[in-house]
Amino acid sequence: LQESMHAYAANVYTSVVEELMKGKQRKFIAVEQEFFQLWWDAVATDTHRQQVHQLLQEGRLEFVIGGQVMHDEAVTLIDDQILQLTEGHGFLYETFGIRPQFSWHVDPFGASATTPTLFALAGFNAHLISRIDYDLKADMQKTKKLQFVWQGSPSLSERQEIFTHVMDQYSYCTPSQIPFSNRSGFYWNGIAAFPDPPKDGVYPNMSLPVTDTNIHLYAQTMVANIKERAAWFRTSDILWPWGCDKQFFNASVQYSNMDLLLDYINKHSAEFGVTVQYATVGDYFQAVYSRNLTWEIRDSQDFLPYSTEPFQAWTGFYTSRSTLKGIARRASSLLFAGESFFTQYVQKHPAGSVCKCEALKQLRSLRWAVSEVQHHDGITGTESPKVKDMYMNNLMYGMFNVKKLMASIIFDMNSATKNGEVYSSVYVKDSGVPGATSIDQYIVIYNPLAWNITTFVTLSVGHLAMSVYDELGHPVPAQVQSSAESRSTYDLYILVAISGLSCRKYHVKPLGGKQSAFIGRSVKYKRKDLTHADQQSQQLLPVVNNCYQVLFDQNTNLMHSITERETNQTVQLTQEFLEYHVNGDTTKGPISDNYLFAPNASAVPVSKAVGLEVVSGNLMTEIRQYFYSNVTSQDYIYALYTRMYTVPEGYDGKLLCHRIEQEYRVGPLELNREAVLRTSTNLDTRQLLYTDDNGYQVQKRPFKAYENNTVARNYYPMVQTAYIEDDTTRLVLLAERAHGVSSQRNGQVEVMLHRRLWNNLQWDLNYNLTLNDSSVVHPVMWLILGTKAATNILYWTSGLALEHRPVVMFGASSDEGDKPKLHRQLQQNSVHGSHVTVPPNLHLQTLSIPGWRYSSDHAEQVGSICMGRQKQGDADFSRVLLRIRHLYEVGEDPVLSQPVTVDLKSLLKGLGSVMVVEERSLTGTWDINALKRWKWKTTQHPGKGFSKSTETSGNFTVTVYPKEIRTFFVYFQSQ
Repeated sequence: LQESMHAYAANVYTSVVEELMKGKQRKFIAVEQEFFQLWWDAVATDTHRQQVHQLLQEGRLEFVIGGQVMHDEAVTLIDDQILQLTEGHGFLYETFGIRPQFSWHVDPFGASATTPTLFALAGFNAHLISRIDYDLKADMQKTKKLQFVWQGSPSLSERQEIFTHVMDQYSYCTPSQIPFSNRSGFYWNGIAAFPDPPKDGVYPNMSLPVTDTNIHLYAQTMVANIKERAAWFRTSDILWPWGCDKQFFNASVQYSNMDLLLDYINKHSAEFGVTVQYATVGDYFQAVYSRNLTWEIRDSQDFLPYSTEPFQAWTGFYTSRSTLKGIARRASSLLFAGESFFTQYVQKHPAGSVCKCEALKQLRSLRWAVSEVQHHDGITGTESPKVKDMYMNNLMYGMFNVKKLMASIIFDMNSATKNGEVYSSVYVKDSGVPGATSIDQYIVIYNPLAWNITTFVTLSVGHLAMSVYDELGHPVPAQVQSSAESRSTYDLYILVAISGLSCRKYHVKPLGGKQSAFIGRSVKYKRKDLTHADQQSQQLLPVVNNCYQVLFDQNTNLMHSITERETNQTVQLTQEFLEYHVNGDTTKGPISDNYLFAPNASAVPVSKAVGLEVVSGNLMTEIRQYFYSNVTSQDYIYALYTRMYTVPEGYDGKLLCHRIEQEYRVGPLELNREAVLRTSTNLDTRQLLYTDDNGYQVQKRPFKAYENNTVARNYYPMVQTAYIEDDTTRLVLLAERAHGVSSQRNGQVEVMLHRRLWNNLQWDLNYNLTLNDSSVVHPVMWLILGTKAATNILYWTSGLALEHRPVVMFGASSDEGDKPKLHRQLQQNSVHGSHVTVPPNLHLQTLSIPGWRYSSDHAEQVGSICMGRQKQGDADFSRVLLRIRHLYEVGEDPVLSQPVTVDLKSLLKGLGSVMVVEERSLTGTWDINALKRWKWKTTQHPGKGFSKSTETSGNFTVTVYPKEIRTFFVYFQSQ
């Protein structure tokens, strides 16, 4: 990023701003705020800043989208998309008083149906995309259907529809072929040289300058291309993108050549039949809107997956760099927890000792990192190792800051820490716990969801004999057993029940007094040779909890079936690891790379022998399966750990009992292998798969047969959820990071877990874009099996419970005998009062203190910027950002799909007394009552005008309808 800034981005803004000032006709659009903000803060002079204000005023510089980055649409979670959009919009509104109203989503690889909904909620008037299937685009082009009104959400339908423009086959870059020269045309500044600009200013591939001798030829070329495109659209306004990746670093030579060309065409417009002008995206959409045509409606079907040619299916990136995908999601969920934790602290402890400005800086470092990695070459895994390391480092740094902040808040709230210390390490099984081995220690656990949660947290400990107590000294159900991955430590599972947005404190002691934790006993079974499995005598090993009976076949050591006990439905179900072998030599055929998946043939089973170990105790049973390449192999190549939980009387075990938790150990892979877990059932699914768009809505994915590349073109992104079903029964898979997923046969679902590739494509080599990823990954999935009605109730809450597992922080008490006395505050906090809970069909999606200094009153905000009086100085800690999302679609469930009325005052009473609630647009920059979006005429609604958002009542009650995401500013009585 720093290199990009140095070599390129800083130059672009400096150069463009200076050039725009030189000609009133010149215009420019800018998208990603991360780059712009770095330039604004570190490079721009006072003169530049003044000029930017003026250019925005004149409409000659236009910010489109306005998020931190142009986010990927396939593998990102809706919360993170909203975060990065909100961060960028907050900066733009605070600094310039402007609010982007158009999108320019030209580069993400495929288009999700969530995006049009989010952009509508953010107040946009039109949306623009480019990368969709090549064959579909050709078809839409022929029939002039590249423009439509998109109703991305079936439940919100016309209320949040948006006019959408799909770019034609030339996409977002200027076509560079010119018939009168073998040099490119229209790219007069050439190609940006990384990382050091050439001293003489001569860049590679600079286009032929416009001269008297070639201007007519240039004009003819441009006009011919404009006319070719005009045949594909319904209006006579043609968007002609000028630029491409890394252009305009020398804007002077760009504009001076283009000025001549545009003047020439306009002087000869009678002859050419065309007039041309510089334009922003807003200018273009305004022109199309004012034509007053009636547009067709597109429903909630998305544009995924995306192929550019018969053998180029961009479905590999759904899994590329699985470690980065996993860390990005862990970081996002830690940020979610840290935000609400800090918000509660500020409201309840106004005189607390934690410095609020410092705290905000810590949170902002993680907001920045999580926003940045949503980039379409970030979380996608389509960057070079060096850039991947930058994303990882920024995420780790932000996570470290937020852990530190949460620890210091606990430290401040808990007076007993004088004889000990809190060091937060938000818990990862592999990392080992400071002091976890022998010291007497306490743990503080925070539940970041606004529901009461009953679940297990896992700690690594050094002893088998352990006891766990709660705040009042009562023993807590726990189980300890040998660890699957480490010889020297044990896994301690603690059953925790925590109210919404609350903390609880537990005391973990190596055995002094009586044993309280159950011990899990291990039974190892003989390794079985799959090639000679005895099919005759079937011996089945049952593992049972209150919800399921799972049978394992002792001839193969593989899973055999699962019975859902309430309905007594049995589904034959077996799981195995397979690998697709792929080609890395471009001379031999299609290749797989970071982006593309191009399998040579069907996937090949990896193991000929499976070992089995069952560890069982009173609270949970862990089934460990080890996959070997053959019976005599020394080391296993894959492992699968399946955990089933038994919940004691007196606990609400509904969610816990219904999930079969699986953790996979995959890697290091051999080169040019792509690893999948295939789950085969006897459900008659007609090869229909369901997958989520961004954890927000579910898409139906019927299997499609193609002439070429059918396997890869039937892969879809799974961000959080995928399921298959027959008429009665559904099998749901929930994930904590994105994966590619497919149903290649009836009753089957396969999830791609890891990829390791190398190829000799020159383009990939130039950018070091091979995926020689030798890491070991440990993805986790939860399986839920049951009737459609039963899984409907479980899958949204379970998906969020997997995403937002409780945050565990540690402290050691130095004095063995002294049970840390709890500050009354923490005790009240946890055992009694101040929790925040919403019904199970709502999700408290955001509770944070953004710190923006802008005024909620638009006239006042614009006025203070005009007067040059933007508020400097301290952040605003009184404004709380709250978002509530309805999880269900209309008609999805008889009860849970109903609208829900919430009294915000009583919902938040644990934080303090709510004085004022203002409903805002999705990113907070519009008062919802003042937001009037363009209403495009459609075949459904021939009228035209403005579409109003939901009216809000003045009091504190809000009715949230299916799939709505409602955003509020909340102000509490100051204490």
